[in-house]
Amino acid sequence: MSEGLVQRRRKQANEDSPRAEDDVNDGAGDEERSSEENDKGTRLTLMEQILLLGLKDREGYTSFWNDCISSGLRGCVLIELALRGRIVLESAGMRKKGLLTRKVEVKSAEPTGDVILDEALKHIKETQPKETVTSWIEYLSGEVRYSWLNITWNPLKLRYQLRNVRERLAKNLVEKGVLTTDRQNFVIFEITTHPLSDGNQKTKLIKDVQESVLGKWTNDVHRMDKRMLSLLLLSHASDVLENAFQPLNDADYEAAMKRVRSLLDLDFDAEAEKKGAEVMWAVFEAFSK
Repeated sequence: MSEGLVQRRRKQANEDSPRAEDDVNDGAGDEERSSEENDKGTRLTLMEQILLLGLKDREGYTSFWNDCISSGLRGCVLIELALRGRIVLESAGMRKKGLLTRKVEVKSAEPTGDVILDEALKHIKETQPKETVTSWIEYLSGEVRYSWLNITWNPLKLRYQLRNVRERLAKNLVEKGVLTTDRQNFVIFEITTHPLSDGNQKTKLIKDVQESVLGKWTNDVHRMDKRMLSLLLLSHASDVLENAFQPLNDADYEAAMKRVRSLLDLDFDAEAEKKGAEVMWAVFEAFSK
């Protein structure tokens, strides 16, 4: 009996010891770290969010008639690099140069871990002379621009084009469990498609977009989350925002579109002077032209 009492006392002492408490805390920390790692694993970049909004759920591809999403995704690349502290705009100087006349500079060349972002960052770092946000959207898109008797296309810039961006982003989403891979036959040709696998991710994304201009709307644009603000305006530029608003009733749809239009009507140069994030505002300005 006395032996059992001694064992119980030892057990109690062990439970009350700092080491036992540390073990419990370590276990809780491991759970938190595991949770954070899971969140990071499913966290989507701006590019992936735009693509997910544009993809048809069952068919697994974007509309053949959407010719805006390509440049929109390149705008996302620039904003994503800026939000991660990799690029900035050069100083406005004494003459207060506008957002679209200022050159993009590399603030940190440290890799982001995202292949597309790191490819774009490498181009920006190695390019001399430096280029503007508008130029980088065009170069990364591989766009050819013609104006009346003035061809502005430079074939030497083709090496900057980010190739197969949609396919690469779709593969990222497959790895994250959001999409799956399939093939579809269109009689004369066959394409790889990426139908929706995890509907919860897209449902949550659409709900977040809707709430940002409805229940969580604020009249002060600088109180909005920069990622959500970017998602709203670049979804509009990529012609996929309608997909997020389509399920809304008429009253909510009208309210949501009215608030998006109010964002599009902002003076982006003036807003950049207030709170910084100049690359983000410059991208918005580039798509407003």
